[in-house]
Amino acid sequence: MYEHDYIMRLVRDLVNFIARVFLHKDCVDYYISDEENLSGTDLLHKQLIFLISQGKINEAEDLLFEAMDVDNPKYLEVAIDFYNRLNEMEDEFLEENNFSRQEIEEGLKEVIRIFGINI
Repeated sequence: MYEHDYIMRLVRDLVNFIARVFLHKDCVDYYISDEENLSGTDLLHKQLIFLISQGKINEAEDLLFEAMDVDNPKYLEVAIDFYNRLNEMEDEFLEENNFSRQEIEEGLKEVIRIFGINI
């Protein structure tokens, strides 16, 4: 229980730090501004949300890493939104869908590494 709380706080702090320092944003939620003209990151975000809602978290994470473009900071924004959403999920949902808090932390740290962010 304490380990889960620690990991949740660690992920939340990392997400907030990345949002503020590297994306210059106060919030970590990815926002689609124009539903009529969806960008590649908008479409990816929608796919990730759908897969999460279906309990296909591992498939969503695989899609995230396959689609990631390190030259576009919007992909970093999508990634931190993804891990933040997972971090807010109930333990039962994560367990039912074969995902752990530790995998959330590891995935977020891998995104940070891929984008060349040194923390």
